[in-house]
Amino acid sequence: MTSFEADFRKATVRPSPNHGERADGRKPNMILLHYTGMPTPEGALEWLCRDDSQVSSHYFVGEDGAVLQLVPEERRAWHAGKSYWQGETDINSLSIGIEIANAGHPGGLPEYPQEQIRAVIELCRDCGQRWSIASERVLGHSDVAPIRKVDPGEKFPWSELHRAGIGHWVEPAPISGGRFFQRGDRGQPVEALQSMLSLYGYATEITGEFSDKMAGEVEAFQRHFRPARIDGIADFSTIDTLHRLLASLPRYCS
Repeated sequence: MTSFEADFRKATVRPSPNHGERADGRKPNMILLHYTGMPTPEGALEWLCRDDSQVSSHYFVGEDGAVLQLVPEERRAWHAGKSYWQGETDINSLSIGIEIANAGHPGGLPEYPQEQIRAVIELCRDCGQRWSIASERVLGHSDVAPIRKVDPGEKFPWSELHRAGIGHWVEPAPISGGRFFQRGDRGQPVEALQSMLSLYGYATEITGEFSDKMAGEVEAFQRHFRPARIDGIADFSTIDTLHRLLASLPRYCS
């Protein structure tokens, strides 16, 4: 692909050939955050720009906070893969994808440098304002593809982004005792929890049975919203945090 004008004024353009038309003329209404999960930023960037990789993102944020734009925002980058959120399955057509240089779980899940997070915040704010993206639609790859994906990981500072006006967040309830639900449990309380996860956006089937798939969805929720313990067990802390997140969504606030 030939060069293009950056949508984000601080971005340097490095074109990737991997993109297409957004389906049905859709406009982005979601920002999806990823980590690269590769040993080096240079290797990840090369992969995102290789014709044979068949993957890309709109933006790449280096460890030093430098922002590169690989695909114009009006185009459909190839970053989400098989995914789901709030009834939608073509997440690539709905989202702006941001790859954040970080070795991820394969590399020991290093901390995100502060200058990198500042750049992510500024980029998300800029994209969100230009496309009128709701805060609750700034998500991680693991939210839309539980089990299959775990990025940007439990060390990603979602609370810091929220303090800067990016994303949806409530302070997680402390981990304590009390009743919990786990794999193999059945009944109305499990069904109620499934309904809550589904209402928030996860691809949770309402069956009344706590399956392996549901455990993966609970883990994805914990990884984003209650990262102190990620075990797929729906304890009081997990359920209370989910309940308060739902209650604070604009569509449920009166």
